[in-house]
Amino acid sequence: MDAEKPMAGDNQTQVTEFVFLGFSGIPRGHAFLFVVFLAIYLLTITGNIMIVALIQLDSRLHSPMYFFLTHLSCLDVCYSSVTVPKIMANLLHQKPTISYNQCMAQMFFLMSFAGSECALLAIMAYDRYAAICQPLRYSNLMSPQVRVPLAVFTWLWGFLDSALHTALATNLSFCGANQLDHIFCDVPPLLKIACSDTYVNEMTLHIANIFMGLSPFLLVVISYVYILSTILRIRSNTGRRKAFSTCASHMVVVIIYYGMADVNYNRPSTGYSLEIDTLISTLYCIITPMLNPLIYSLRNKEVKGALRKVLGLQEKDSTIPSKE
Repeated sequence: MDAEKPMAGDNQTQVTEFVFLGFSGIPRGHAFLFVVFLAIYLLTITGNIMIVALIQLDSRLHSPMYFFLTHLSCLDVCYSSVTVPKIMANLLHQKPTISYNQCMAQMFFLMSFAGSECALLAIMAYDRYAAICQPLRYSNLMSPQVRVPLAVFTWLWGFLDSALHTALATNLSFCGANQLDHIFCDVPPLLKIACSDTYVNEMTLHIANIFMGLSPFLLVVISYVYILSTILRIRSNTGRRKAFSTCASHMVVVIIYYGMADVNYNRPSTGYSLEIDTLISTLYCIITPMLNPLIYSLRNKEVKGALRKVLGLQEKDSTIPSKE
């Protein structure tokens, strides 16, 4: 397949496929990397599906917190599936490529799920705020009439933002340049090789980083300021530990996700080697979705109790954890 074709009316060329250079610095060992990525992907899919299944099977987990956790797991499955299978396929080919249309589609869904996860983590922080700081009003604040529209909003939040970036990206000209210093299609590497004016795209990306990334993060910070102030006013050590445990897993996920997203999208365009860029992108897009089910299953007593119950390992004298 040709990488480019003549454009009518001028001497420029229009790119029909892109070549990923992310693993070009590793000429050997692609088979080993394929096995590693396959193991990570299978662990991601299995772990997140397990979380969803446990929540559906155990009535003790039918609460707003786990309702939102179900959506987080679904997002992680979608998020990982957009990039990892194509990365694995490219590892088996000498020339890792992706067609222009596939690149636009991958970028659209990648940014959609990333934006949705940012919004969802903010709503999950608000859920913890309502549970700890407004316990008497919690059932009303997080009723089905409230949490279902909030969940729908998180998905729409990401898709609308991604549609804007993708529409702008389709108007870019590449003049034959088709080598991406990346391992999947995303806005920043596409802007680097575009030969047309990218000012509107760059400004839109910066504005979106504020509204789509910073705004949800500020909501998370504000929620946890109130949560921590409430926890510190609890006189009982047991009560403080119990209150903190209800949001500990979410805090860990927030720190990892927003931290990796910031490093991935806000690092300087120069000063990093291709290998470092590839590592950062891998951690953000591939490792993070795998960590979420591990964090929630290892740190959450209710999830571990549900897993033991499903596996038939529930002890007769074990106490049922209190509902969060």
